[in-house]
Amino acid sequence: MSDPTQISVDPNTRGNANLVYILYLVAIVIGVTSIVGVIMAYVAKDQADPLLKSHYDNQINIFWKGLLYMLIGVVTSIIVIGFLVLLAALVWYIVRCVKGMQALSAGQPIENPGSWVF
Repeated sequence: MSDPTQISVDPNTRGNANLVYILYLVAIVIGVTSIVGVIMAYVAKDQADPLLKSHYDNQINIFWKGLLYMLIGVVTSIIVIGFLVLLAALVWYIVRCVKGMQALSAGQPIENPGSWVF
């Protein structure tokens, strides 16, 4: 008989991919959750079906490109333009996560997970 207290996370479920998007959005307030999310995406990516693999690839790209955009914004915040870069990076991050969640709930893959724009 299976133990009802044991939780298994199957990389081939949409709930796991959706959880990563949620962790990314929570990271806006609590930054550590994005690290948990990207680790989950890396672990699940190789075992996932093609639909979910595109979402995991998208999530990995969101993490690294968002980190790069934020780093550029912090470095250039010495001059006023850095604050605009940080704001644009935040908008980009939110839009990519929300679009990913919408595509996931509709059962659609991410068309270009490596894109640098929306």
